[in-house]
Amino acid sequence: MTTERVLRLLGLLQRRPSWTATELAAELGVTDRSVRRDVERLRALGYPVHATAGVGGGYQLGAGTRLPPLLFDDEEAIATAVSLRLASGGTVAGTGEAALRALTKLDQVMPPRLRAEVRAVHGATETLVGPGAEIDAELLVTLARACRDAVRVRFRYTGRGGDDSERTVEPVRMVATRHRWYLMAFDGDRDDWRTFRLDRMRDVAATTWRFRPREHPDPAAYVQHSTSEAPYRHLARVRLRATAAQVRERVPPQVAKVEDAEDGWCTLTAGGNDLNWLAMHIASLGLETEVLDPPELREAAARLAHQLTAMAANPHSPTS
Repeated sequence: MTTERVLRLLGLLQRRPSWTATELAAELGVTDRSVRRDVERLRALGYPVHATAGVGGGYQLGAGTRLPPLLFDDEEAIATAVSLRLASGGTVAGTGEAALRALTKLDQVMPPRLRAEVRAVHGATETLVGPGAEIDAELLVTLARACRDAVRVRFRYTGRGGDDSERTVEPVRMVATRHRWYLMAFDGDRDDWRTFRLDRMRDVAATTWRFRPREHPDPAAYVQHSTSEAPYRHLARVRLRATAAQVRERVPPQVAKVEDAEDGWCTLTAGGNDLNWLAMHIASLGLETEVLDPPELREAAARLAHQLTAMAANPHSPTS
């Protein structure tokens, strides 16, 4: 029963920031002295349980220098195991193997009933792995710390046209899309906000130069605009007879911006370097469409319609 009580004590300490010995004793149905002994057992296992004396004092679970065993309830264990299975096919270099190792350890200690539920969820799930480039996990850590500590980052960057340059920026946030990772940062040399693809960054190093965080756009919205609209030669705006939610199920946010309009319609804004390509992909949604901008998109749609009509009217006849 002592082991079970220690696990219950750990669960209580994880539930809220601080407990008094009297509160813990009441929850566990033991004496204050038993609580102190169980706290010592947790410390021996590697859990840093801090104690403060006096009025308002109590026990608090702190962050340790090594990772001790974790305590999960049923729902947490299933969610963690399923997430690890999905992470094994992720876009962060090295995390697939690390996720598999962690999943193996979790699977060894998981009760059979939970293991069966996890495998049932995994067996009923298919994942589509896109062509996204793998990102080194150390790069993510470096940038995450720089964002947190508000220090400038220096790196070499390959632009869309293949040009290479050295950049020093003030990082704000990383944004992950379905296939790519981006960094939103303020570029002092260009005196403006910029978006950088992580797979195009090299020799990334956090400097010792701190900066005062400045007002910035919403990172997710800014990256969406930068990746779906700004870099392209043409910007198409159309009205679709569907709700924004219905269209978002078919169109990823990094491809286009979709907004509700009225009367069961929505607007879609997407960028592209070829109007024929834009017309084809908008038509592939299979929705009633009204072109708002640019007028040349209507011409591209007419050409596409002519080609499809000719294709349908002239079936291929095999030769003997």
